[in-house]
Amino acid sequence: MKRMSLVYVNTYLYGCFCILVFMRRDEALRRLANADASGLYVYRKQDLSIVLGESGRALDRTVCSLAAGGVLERATHGVYVFPLSRHVGAGTLDDIVRCLRPGRVTWESCESALSQWGVISQIPVGRTTYMTTGREGEFHTRFGVIDLTHSKLAPSRIIGNLVYRGGRLPIATKRFAYDNLRSTGRNAGLIDMDELEDDDEW
Repeated sequence: MKRMSLVYVNTYLYGCFCILVFMRRDEALRRLANADASGLYVYRKQDLSIVLGESGRALDRTVCSLAAGGVLERATHGVYVFPLSRHVGAGTLDDIVRCLRPGRVTWESCESALSQWGVISQIPVGRTTYMTTGREGEFHTRFGVIDLTHSKLAPSRIIGNLVYRGGRLPIATKRFAYDNLRSTGRNAGLIDMDELEDDDEW
């Protein structure tokens, strides 16, 4: 009888624990959905702390649980995506880059930009090249590979050479993308010089 009572108590406590977990997940989903409605769906850990109202180990446990349940997706080290977001799409890689290099000037350039300008025929598949005033690095995500190359240029020499796209990271002008490519020592052999000289607008 005593053993049956102990089993009952343990089952009851486990049931309460499961209900608590599901309640937390449901509340987290509600908060993430509300944030998504305002356009926020890619996060650093400190961003999640604000949205979920937790910090420290409690936040770590919650994020781990949400990732295991498919409510959050770890895009790369320290960056998470709300996979149910209506905003997931062509600009998601840019939003991940923003989280990787917050407070830095970062723009799409080199091969990726030149292919969009039609200056090179070779289109990078599954890889986007960026220049940044922050640290360089390569990050593999399910949304594509992020190739970050450091630029020593002062922001004042960068800003005027960028084309701004609503909601996206800016892209280098045709000539600036070419200059970036050359400054990094990358292969410029595929450049169509005639196309480079054409005065195209974005």
